[in-house]
Amino acid sequence: MDFCGRLRKIPFTPLEENHVSTDARKKITVPALRARKTVGPRIAAVTAYDVTMARLVDEAGVDIVLVGDSLGMVIQGLPNTLPVTLEEVCYHGRAVARGVQHAHLVGDMPFMSFQVSVEQALTNAGRMMKEGGFEAIKLEGGVDYADHVHAMVRAGIPVMGHVGLTPQSVHAMGGFRVQGKGEDSAARVVADARALDQAGAYCIVVEGVPADLARRITDAVSVPTIGIGAGADCDGQVLVCFDYLGMVRDLKPKFVKRFAELGDAIVAATRSYVDEVRSGAFPAAQHAFGMAGPRAIGEPTGTGSIDPPRPPYGPTDD
Repeated sequence: MDFCGRLRKIPFTPLEENHVSTDARKKITVPALRARKTVGPRIAAVTAYDVTMARLVDEAGVDIVLVGDSLGMVIQGLPNTLPVTLEEVCYHGRAVARGVQHAHLVGDMPFMSFQVSVEQALTNAGRMMKEGGFEAIKLEGGVDYADHVHAMVRAGIPVMGHVGLTPQSVHAMGGFRVQGKGEDSAARVVADARALDQAGAYCIVVEGVPADLARRITDAVSVPTIGIGAGADCDGQVLVCFDYLGMVRDLKPKFVKRFAELGDAIVAATRSYVDEVRSGAFPAAQHAFGMAGPRAIGEPTGTGSIDPPRPPYGPTDD
């Protein structure tokens, strides 16, 4: 791979340029992401499914927030993504959109929301933009859906592609299995990526393929590749938020690095809460409200326009 051709022009350090204040950051756009192919830095993408997580990861400086159909597995507890509906993705998209200020927001097109026809794909992609608050959509597949992608792009809908291990084809693949291990299979994945590139996709997710194949795909297309379980040579990476935060404690895919163990932390914190409730230690005096004292004549009531704004959650003591 011609790695030098994609080296960032300006050096980035974790404590300075990469972690700037949220006020100084610009909104991440499709043209800005396309430019990362040549000027860097690499693209950092994560999933989110609610406003609280969206606010946190956006503050952390991620480039892309994806509302994936993975919500079927990590939110709903399903064995795969197939039952997820367009309405469910739009519901979660609206929530996440309220929490994202800087990151680029992408929504997954669910199973059978685009496969039937170009017209169906275009209609449902438009719904996701209008009803889900998304700035782009992602769909799985390559050569077979190049016409769908082309139609969406012509309509002004940015499209992120997805090749390799495509979870919506889980039964056809015989499970969640690494793709492209043989030369014929690898050639098909490369052809899928090239077809998406030529159809106008601005970015392509490469999932569950050998690292050498991911490097080959990255060199073969003109747009950034974002890997998941595809090695280190893609133009970016994406992980499910619950995976890299260690919130699913009994599952650790090979390609996931846990950057925290929040599952353990949540269990420990909740045990402490239970213990303190049962012992009477919580709530303490500082967590309770007092009665209001009598007011003098003419004393402000605290409800005038000069009062500070109320916090967004929970009652106040005035």
